[in-house]
Amino acid sequence: MKVSARRKARELAVQGVYSWQMSKNDIAQVELALATSNNMHKVDMVYFQALLRGVAKDASRLDAAMKPYLGRLPEELDPIEKAILRVATYELVDRMDVPYRVIINEAIELAKIFGAEESHKFINGALDKAVRKFRENER
Repeated sequence: MKVSARRKARELAVQGVYSWQMSKNDIAQVELALATSNNMHKVDMVYFQALLRGVAKDASRLDAAMKPYLGRLPEELDPIEKAILRVATYELVDRMDVPYRVIINEAIELAKIFGAEESHKFINGALDKAVRKFRENER
């Protein structure tokens, strides 16, 4: 199966957000490290940068937006689940050009790749509730 340039951008963005959360390094350093250690020619670089920088710039706003749909505090989340939810929430709130179904499906796939065994179910449940508020005009 051919993986799209956007999927690759999301995968790297989740890895970058995770790294940034854990290391507290400047997001530009995280971005540079990812760009130099990965084959970027099949990645939608513009989208990757928008996701990574958007999440880093607005992490507290994204956490607050997602908080009502988690069933626990954002700081209690597994770091990889938090990274996936932050990227997906950024897309739901700030990227109206991307259909919400695509965002949710991509987040589920990312959770299957990077998350714990059942984390895709948690991600799906939280985003399914959140989308009713964030994309009520699209449903």
